This record gives sequence, C-alpha cells and structure tokens, in this order.
Amino acid sequence: MTTFDTDFCVVGGGPGGLALALMLVRSGARVVVVERSASMNREYRGEILQPGGQMLLDQLGVLAGARRRGCHVHGRFRLAEKGRSLLDIDYRRLAAPYDHLLSIPQRHVLEELLDQCRAYAGFRYLGGAKAAELVQENGAVRGVRAGEHEVRAGCVIGADGRFSKVRRLAGIEGDRIDVFDFDVLWCKLPDPDPEPGVPDVRIFRDGGNPVIVYRSWPDSVQIGWTLPHRGYREIAARGFAHVKREIMRSVPPYAGLIERELTGMRQLSLLDVFAGSAREWTREGLVLIGDSAHTHSPLGAQGINLALQDAALLHPVLVGSAGRAGLREYERARRADIDTVMRLQVMQAKGMLAGRGPAAWLRPKAAGLINRTPIGDKILRRIAYGPRPISVRSDLFVSN
Repeated sequence: MTTFDTDFCVVGGGPGGLALALMLVRSGARVVVVERSASMNREYRGEILQPGGQMLLDQLGVLAGARRRGCHVHGRFRLAEKGRSLLDIDYRRLAAPYDHLLSIPQRHVLEELLDQCRAYAGFRYLGGAKAAELVQENGAVRGVRAGEHEVRAGCVIGADGRFSKVRRLAGIEGDRIDVFDFDVLWCKLPDPDPEPGVPDVRIFRDGGNPVIVYRSWPDSVQIGWTLPHRGYREIAARGFAHVKREIMRSVPPYAGLIERELTGMRQLSLLDVFAGSAREWTREGLVLIGDSAHTHSPLGAQGINLALQDAALLHPVLVGSAGRAGLREYERARRADIDTVMRLQVMQAKGMLAGRGPAAWLRPKAAGLINRTPIGDKILRRIAYGPRPISVRSDLFVSN
C-alpha cells in the first residue's frame, strides 16, 4: 500500500471537490483528490450553471476555458402551457457578464479544474481509487484508505455526492426529507436541427406531466419528464410504448424528435427527487460539502451552484487557524443558507410543477405578477446567487 502525507484529502472529484482543491493548492497547501472513477467517461446529471456558480468559476480563472470546450447560453427560464407563457424569468435583467444561465457539460468544467490543479506541485489526483475506510485516531479523522493507497491528511473533505461513502464510513446519519412530490425521468436526445430562436430553459405543461427542456452541448436536447414521486415502477410496468406516448403528449413541440430518437428504456435515467441533510457536516478532521452534506431538487439548478459556494466559504476556514471552532461556525452559517434555498425550491415546485386543479393555474399567475415587481428582482437574484454574497478569497492565494 502506498502512503501519502498531505494537508488535505478531498474525496470526490466533482465541481465542489475540485474547486476546493484548486483554492487550497493555490493557497500553498498540499492536496490529494481521491476519485472513484478512473476517467471522465462517467455519467453526469447537472449541466445548468446559475450566475453565482459562473462567477465563482470565473474568479478561479476556470470559466473561460470551460466555456471554450463548448456550452449553450440561455437568457430566460419560461413556464409554458399550450403555447402560452405563464411565467417568464428573464436573466438578462441581471448585471453582465453573468446575465444568463449556462448549459455546459459537467465534464468540461471538471477537465478545466483538473488541468489547473495539475499545474501545482502540491497537487495529486488518484483516479480509480474507491474510499474504503477512514483512518481515525482518538476520535478524529486522520486520513482515508482508498484502493492501494492510504492518504494521511490534516483534514478529509467528503465531496462524493448524495450517496456519500465518506458520510457512511464516518457513521453520520443522513435525513431524507420527501418535500417534493415528483421524480424526473431524464433523456438526452440528438437534435441537430433545434427550434429557431428558443434558447431558453423551459417547463412545458401541456396536459400530461410537466416536462423540463433545454439545449445540451453540442447538438442535443435534455428532456426531463416529471412523474409522481415513487411512481416509476407503476408507470414502467405499463411498458416503454406507454411511457414514450406520455412523454410525447406532455411536450408537443418535441413529439417528433422523441418519436424518432427515443427507442428504449435504457435511454431514460430516473432521478429520485428528495431533499436531504447530513446530521453532522463537520467533525474533528472531517467536513462534508455539496450533496454529501445537503441534497436538493433539480428545480432551479442549484446543485453545482451550492457545491461551489460551499467550497468558496470553506476555503478560508481550512487555510486559517480557526480549527474546530471555525468548522462549527461554517456549518452553523451554511445550514441557514441551505434552509433558505430549500424553502425557495419548495415554493418553485408548487408554483411550476402543479399539473392540475385551481392551484396549477393560479400559482403561475401570481408568480408572474410578482416577477414584474422589485420583489421579483430580489427573488431572481436569490435564485441566481444564493441568500448572501459569496466570493473566492483570492487574497489567500500564493504564487505557483
């Protein structure tokens, strides 16, 4: 077994983990990233970057390179029903240059982050290494055993997703909160001839279950068909032809594309939508970030945003001398932020995805009225940037 001694061990090479690794290594720390996948050829979910996430990546000098690898700009988020726009959230009301949503393959962001991390002698990346055990001494976490490696570190950061292995190894319970009454069945279909003049992220409510649609790089479209929470087994039992017909009925502008390109259930990926929170985010020598600490609905595209914000807020705590008290204060303040985001996501779900009844008509109308007021501007900014301003502490960086 190969042993590494380092300042920080980040388990999970996603956006939050690699962004934090880059901040730490630029601050003069030694960092080892442990990632279970051997390559970037793995399944990804989130592709939409909110303005807040774009800003943080830009402050790290990563955004431009990631964008050059390929992306789509979306100026608006729209809720449509039978050709009528029920709600139109125009991101162009925000200040440039972050006045849009960005549909960008997560791989493009990760490759750019990893390339920049590798420019530093203090950085090491262990791909294809699955965390199997935490090294613990006197009740404190002192490292990770992963594959043929043992990484001894001053602090271990669990950034390994909603089903975090680090969280389980630490024996930290995670509370699942079923506040959302839908799941999402995703597919990504080739679409070389897209609708002209519609560069928006949209939700269609055309008689079936609401459907989320947006352009995906390079020539594809992402389609997310919502279905009742935990209702997939019942729907799938009726067969692929039934599922396909229902998706086509729910999103008429894309019915022809779906008929032509969706050929089997293996093209569909089910996202179990729930909220969740680890009961502890920090321990002596351990901290959880992103989905490892808190899990969210895909509505509002908050997952990557929140993970990048976690990294930016945690970075000065880790490189400072606040110790355990600093980690506890980070957790206390960040939990308040996450609770605010969760309430906003529940409000969005009720307003946009209610498919039937008076509320399905009334809530979007009310949201549309609010959207045209200063309160609407405030809500938009909160969705885009989060409950409070967060920036990368580049003043803590040292020369390469």
